[in-house]
Amino acid sequence: SDPTACARNYFDRASAPEQESLEEAEYRAAVLADVAALKQRAVWHAHPEMPVTASDPTACARNYFDRASAPEQESLEEAECRAAVLAE
Repeated sequence: SDPTACARNYFDRASAPEQESLEEAEYRAAVLADVAALKQRAVWHAHPEMPVTASDPTACARNYFDRASAPEQESLEEAECRAAVLAE
């Protein structure tokens, strides 16, 4: 009714960001969750020295290297000495 009144529509302008549908938003969330999981696994593989944390209280494992019945591991020097003795 007032010829001097003006307004700008920020939703239909050419530079407005495109609205994504609910389907697209759910797909984007699923893809980002997959990427986060892959990134975590890449860190696990790249840094095996990092400690392992288990959230499952029933998870258990057995260390076959530090148990009392494990065979004694010989050092590099002992292995070289043994190889020299056997070579003679």
